[in-house]
Amino acid sequence: MTITKVTDAGLDRGRIVTPIIINGDMSIAQRATSVTSQTSSGIKTVDRMRIATGGGMTFTIAQASESPTGQGFTKSYKVTSTTGDSSMSAAEYNIPLQMRMEGNVLQSIRKGTSNAEKLTFAFWVYATVTGTYVLELSDDDNTRYVSQTYTVSSSNTGEKKIVNFPADTTGAFDNDNAKSLTINFWGGAGTNFTSGSLQTTWGAEDNTTRASGQVNAFASNNDVWQITGLQLEIGEFDANTIPAFPFESQDVNLRKCCRYFQDYASFKLWTTALDGNTTTRLGGVFAFNTTMRAAPSVSKTNNTGTIDSQTITDKGYSVFAEKTDRGTTTNVTDIELDSEL
Repeated sequence: MTITKVTDAGLDRGRIVTPIIINGDMSIAQRATSVTSQTSSGIKTVDRMRIATGGGMTFTIAQASESPTGQGFTKSYKVTSTTGDSSMSAAEYNIPLQMRMEGNVLQSIRKGTSNAEKLTFAFWVYATVTGTYVLELSDDDNTRYVSQTYTVSSSNTGEKKIVNFPADTTGAFDNDNAKSLTINFWGGAGTNFTSGSLQTTWGAEDNTTRASGQVNAFASNNDVWQITGLQLEIGEFDANTIPAFPFESQDVNLRKCCRYFQDYASFKLWTTALDGNTTTRLGGVFAFNTTMRAAPSVSKTNNTGTIDSQTITDKGYSVFAEKTDRGTTTNVTDIELDSEL
């Protein structure tokens, strides 16, 4: 993926750029559009958007149809507390949105060099609880991080936020397909994460300062935190100079999401014995729609027969079975391929 650097304050808002954030308009949700009773971390609905949680709270996570009027967005990522927690213990935390990024798409940031770039995030947020929220960048290659804050001023009202981050001349991102950057939108944390002062310049990771000043966004049942239009720009921008959101077609957006996850619902991969006199080794093979980040884990339904062996690469999946009777089959359906970071 090519990252286009935009630095001109007088930029042409009509020109086409390649977004750094994949699915920032929240339009792709291959797994589901809504899930309830969620207590664990992971990507539940909208592609590339994880929840990270450690505590006793329960959530409904959805790809919602609500979005800011007149901005071009039709979907948003919505987290609702079905079991809130008004008094979080020291070790509890919730991060309603976490994104993980490969190092090979971040090289234009030039982190770890004397020419390291500043960064700007822009997004639309809607939240029940007003107050200060923490947005954190974590450098997984060098165990460094930095945090900044944004303020939700009005309850249950869409607000556009611009958050600037300083450059980091220490520690380059690895140029590979492994996890280099984690983006955390905090929603609440206990004292294990809030006892120090928020670290607003890049430095060594310290858990005690990661969410200092963060409000408890899910203190009560039915508290909502919702986001869309998430973009990351190289350079420092404000509300007047931030580039327009870089919309992409659904086809392009889906293809990029499929690098990390692919779902073949009601898909059938099957082998059938044609000769009943001898044992025949039969195989079914298919190529992925998009080359994946790495050879994925495969979740599948094996409806009939026995799988003797399977081969998985970043480009395709094959299954083999031994058959001795004419017409006997091995039938594999509902395949999910996961190569998330």
